[in-house]
Amino acid sequence: MALVICRRLPGSFCGTPPRPALIKHHINKKLPGQTCEDCVLTAKTISTDTRMAATLRLLKSLGYRAFCNPFACSTTQSVAYWNVGSYTWHRGQDTSEHNSLCHPAEKAENICSTSCSRRILTTNSALPGVEFSRAFASKASMLNPGSPRAMKVDEENIEVFDSFEDPRIFLQLRPEYQLHSYNRSEPCHPLSVSEGDLILHKVTVYRDNLQPQIIVDYFCKLSSMPSEQHPVLLSSASFAMLCQLSVKNIQLFDVPDLINILKAFVSLGIPHSHSMLDVYETRFCHKVWEMSLDQLLLVADLWRYLGHRVPRFFKIFFSYLNLHWKDLSLSQLIHLIYIIGENRQVPQDLMQKLESLILKYIDFINLEEAGAICLGFFKSSSGLSEFIMRKIGDLACADMQHLSSYALVNILKMFRFTHVDHVSFMKRFGQIAPQRIPSLGVQGVMHLTLACSALHILDEGVMNAVAASLPPRVAYCRSKDVAKILWSFGTLNYKPPNAEEFYSSLINEIHRKMPEFHRYPEHLLTCLLGLAFSEYFPIELINFALSPGFVRLAQERSKFELTKELYTLDGTVGIECPDYRGNRLSSHLQQEGFEKLWNLARKDMSSKPEFLEALFLLETMLGGPQYIKHHMILPHTRSSDLEVQLDVNMKPLPFNREATSTEDAAKLKLKHVGVSLTDDLMNQLLKGKSGGPFQGEIESETGQQPMEFEKKTAIPSEGSLYNVTDRLEAVEMVGLCPPDCVQAPQVKLAIQLTNKNQYCYGSRDLLGLHNMKRRQLNRIGYRVVELSHWEWLPLLKRTRFEKLAFLHEKVFTSAL
Repeated sequence: MALVICRRLPGSFCGTPPRPALIKHHINKKLPGQTCEDCVLTAKTISTDTRMAATLRLLKSLGYRAFCNPFACSTTQSVAYWNVGSYTWHRGQDTSEHNSLCHPAEKAENICSTSCSRRILTTNSALPGVEFSRAFASKASMLNPGSPRAMKVDEENIEVFDSFEDPRIFLQLRPEYQLHSYNRSEPCHPLSVSEGDLILHKVTVYRDNLQPQIIVDYFCKLSSMPSEQHPVLLSSASFAMLCQLSVKNIQLFDVPDLINILKAFVSLGIPHSHSMLDVYETRFCHKVWEMSLDQLLLVADLWRYLGHRVPRFFKIFFSYLNLHWKDLSLSQLIHLIYIIGENRQVPQDLMQKLESLILKYIDFINLEEAGAICLGFFKSSSGLSEFIMRKIGDLACADMQHLSSYALVNILKMFRFTHVDHVSFMKRFGQIAPQRIPSLGVQGVMHLTLACSALHILDEGVMNAVAASLPPRVAYCRSKDVAKILWSFGTLNYKPPNAEEFYSSLINEIHRKMPEFHRYPEHLLTCLLGLAFSEYFPIELINFALSPGFVRLAQERSKFELTKELYTLDGTVGIECPDYRGNRLSSHLQQEGFEKLWNLARKDMSSKPEFLEALFLLETMLGGPQYIKHHMILPHTRSSDLEVQLDVNMKPLPFNREATSTEDAAKLKLKHVGVSLTDDLMNQLLKGKSGGPFQGEIESETGQQPMEFEKKTAIPSEGSLYNVTDRLEAVEMVGLCPPDCVQAPQVKLAIQLTNKNQYCYGSRDLLGLHNMKRRQLNRIGYRVVELSHWEWLPLLKRTRFEKLAFLHEKVFTSAL
């Protein structure tokens, strides 16, 4: 089937395939009141629709080129200000960005192609978090129907996502939604070009005598003109004059009039940045308390279509809802949650009230509505209770084969956000996802993969399907998609069967998307950390990421604080890439990264009773705090360890300098087990002034007890105290033993008290960061001793003797 790109005519179905997910996954499912022909427009349907055939001929004859009305060029300055046709960019598109991309001389030629591609191309500010390639959309808008390139687009349409229409699928499933939502395809009487010209002529002639109701009627009629005439209409001085008259008479319009004018603005594609819309927002703010819930939802829906942000309107609207939220019907509630999600910001107390309404209606919602609820709460950064998430998961599990992929992704987003582990849902998802992934756009694939990663659920079937489907279409990935997919595979510590093809294709795509990574530096660091978890180290990219210029860019341009990410990458390269001679972080940033991570780790571990008890018992077993040290052996790995050092006889060494004060150490008597202190060793230790020996006897014994200090009543002289103190500060290992006596540690242990969040769900497979840490500890000569949560936590209820026996076996058996 050839792809046809055109604007929807009033009362007809557009030939553009705006909902690939719906087409792909609902081809055999008829929603209430919907036929298969409503989802897929066949070539036969196109040929039998006379109006559509005429439109296609017109587009072909014009070559996607529209002609500006020369009459508009001679307007006065005041009318030019109201000339809507001067704003030709898309909803939500930044004006400065548009001007930098399009030469003024090209704007007139691209008006029609811009309109035709409106439903394919959506810009970042119109829907944050859903970014598309302008280059691809631009190409699609300029394709000639029937050309080989146009035929190729049909193969690529799974990557096309309509950010305005796809989230609104649920609005088709209940007739009640028609009362408070806008439907582009609602039938209306088409207006011919000649009739439109007559109306514009009347505006010019009777402009000072037009009644408010006539102005509303003219807007409604002009909005039903053929869509290819809209650019010409918006550029006309008469239409600009009509807009000016509407603002002048805005106080005389009642609520239905205002809504009808807003509908006309949507149909005509009034630019979101036109100042006239601010005037209408102010008027609607004054009318909020006079409107019904249906009217308020409809107005909010129309503002969404226009892409014009109306924070003042929503502030008053939400105040209204705080008083009337109990009056919301099921359809009003779902639609409101959708609108809140698109608005992104909402008072959390209102969301809590809406959550209580969801509980009321939870047994009556359908699958697509469940997806809409999850998306609205996710986009507004509002959480749902575990009970509601489990109810939604149960609903999806019961009929997941009929759940659209779009709704499935949205539900997974909310499970990711709330960290609810619905085992049955994830098992059913693991059965469905591998078959759907090849026909899912890369953005959807990214969200599925990221959800698995965030929930720590490793399903090899899902991950293999992702890895197999991605290399052929990696060019459609945004920098964000590449970053999140690499991070997910690295976090789950999983390498698919086609690992080399998979990773090489993504690394090559990173190189191709370097301009995009300049805009989003956090994505490059996410890519490199995900690769490092999987033991891939692209040196050229690492050298660039650690360069002073990129580090400065990451600090200045990113909305995230990236010092910790830079520090983790730098520390990893230092250990795992010994031959690396490229850029490294400055000592200042290294110190800053260390302090941030150590403060977080120390606070985290100090708040865990199971860790504090393990530390206390280890100190008791080993002989004191000087034999064990709580610190970050590898600070860049973001977690702390308990370090123990053993000598050649597998006896603990008192290496923790911080555990014993210098003054106390000088007053203590050394009792070293297994090592004889000769006169030569004592002379070295007490080297300094003669005549000031310790008043007491220094003994040496052999036994099985660890080194210990005993206080003596005798006090050393000032000179000998000075010399002992000086010597203690010079030796590397703490304790009153001289260098010739204390050997370097034979074994260095890194004792780690783990928790379930360091492993894949339901398994004993470490996640990527923690697996990387152990790999690096082994490289620098440490043996890892794991006090696993499944062993240690049950022991907390047992006797002290059993705990000490367990720790003794762990420490000294691991050292052998």
